[in-house]
Amino acid sequence: MDGDQFVKKAYASILAHDFEQAISWFEQAIAADPGNASYHYKLSITCARSNKLHKAIEHAQKAIELNKTREEYQFHLYNLRAKDLIIHAGKYLHYDNRNHLMAISLLKQAIALDPLAIEAFLLMGVAYAGLEDYNYAIQAIKEALVLDPQHETASELLTEYIKKQKKNS
Repeated sequence: MDGDQFVKKAYASILAHDFEQAISWFEQAIAADPGNASYHYKLSITCARSNKLHKAIEHAQKAIELNKTREEYQFHLYNLRAKDLIIHAGKYLHYDNRNHLMAISLLKQAIALDPLAIEAFLLMGVAYAGLEDYNYAIQAIKEALVLDPQHETASELLTEYIKKQKKNS
C-alpha cells in the first residue's frame, strides 16, 4: 500500500471518530514515504486534536523541515508552540506570586506566536491579578474580550478586577 492509501484510511478513521486509528494510519503513510511533508503535517493536526501536543509539535517541525515554503505549516507550528507555552504558564499560576512573573513571560511569548490565543490573554489577566496589578489584568482581559465579546468568564473577570482596582485605589 502506498502513502496516499494510508491517508485515505486515516481520513475514514477520522470520519468514524477513531482518532487513535487515524494516527496509526498517518504513521504508516509516513513509514511508506518519510519525506512527504504533507503526511507529517496531517499527523500533526490529528495529534493536536487528540491532545498529543509534543508529538504534534515534532511532526509539525518535520513538515517544515521537508517543505519550508508552505506557510500553513509554519502557522500551525506557531499555534502548537503557543498552546504549549500556555499550558506551561498555567502550571506556574498554581504557585506563589514569584512564579506569576514567569507565567506572564511565557504568555507574552504565546501571544507573539498566536495573537488570537484568547486563553493566553485570560491567563495573563489572572497572573497580573495575582500580583495585584489590576491595570494590566484589566488590559489583558479587555484584549480577550476584543477576540470574543461574549466570553462569559472574561466578562466576569473584568467586573471582578475593576471592583478590586477601585477597592485598592
